[in-house]
Amino acid sequence: MTARSLRHPARELPGSGEFRNHGVMKRRRLLPALALATAALFTTAGTAGPANAALETVVPPLGYHGDAGQLVTVIADGPSATIATLDAWQRTPRGWRQVIGPVKAYVGTQGIGKASETTSHTPAGVWTLTEGFGNLANDGTRLPYRQVDTSDWWVSDVKSPAYNTHQRCSPGSCPFDESAGEDLGKAGHVYDHAVVIDYNRHPAVPGAGSAFFLHVSGGKPTAGCVSIPALDLRTVMAWLDPAQHPVIDIGVR
Repeated sequence: MTARSLRHPARELPGSGEFRNHGVMKRRRLLPALALATAALFTTAGTAGPANAALETVVPPLGYHGDAGQLVTVIADGPSATIATLDAWQRTPRGWRQVIGPVKAYVGTQGIGKASETTSHTPAGVWTLTEGFGNLANDGTRLPYRQVDTSDWWVSDVKSPAYNTHQRCSPGSCPFDESAGEDLGKAGHVYDHAVVIDYNRHPAVPGAGSAFFLHVSGGKPTAGCVSIPALDLRTVMAWLDPAQHPVIDIGVR
């Protein structure tokens, strides 16, 4: 939806007490420098972003425990907040490493919660990320990608058996209510690139909500989608690897 982690071992040396005391003095002089080095090490490890992401955790935010190798989290401060934080996490032998973020994200105008066709909530929960699309050509994602035009639709007609699916047909000739659908090619730059959020897709329950995407930000809350700046989206899409079964976990603190 649019508008939607030092230890220095001490050595016991033979010799006079003066020599041993000298060794103690040397260690005492070394300790402050050692502490500073250690602090710097951990400060660096706690800095995360697209260029320097080293934060590791056993359990990621929102407590995801699934089998995915890649995880995108979208977290707002409360259920009615329309601004959230997006981070991307890579599974490691010890848990998860933050590789992208934090990134400012917009969510639905009614915040995060239970989505439907009659609300503007961004759906809370964990959903797979299996395909991408956009008005522009694929610029590096490994997800299956479709370049769209004005004959590409996402169906929101609750009476159509094609509800919450992509369909292709010329405007005026589609076998569903076009006014209840979304012409992807007409959405403008916010759909230059996008990733489909697999909410309510397999199976699709009529009325439970359709057309939820991670797309380019328009600078304001959406009708239920998650949106982030174009360059950040490009980074996320280039990182996503279908072989690692990526998911998105959307929720509140």
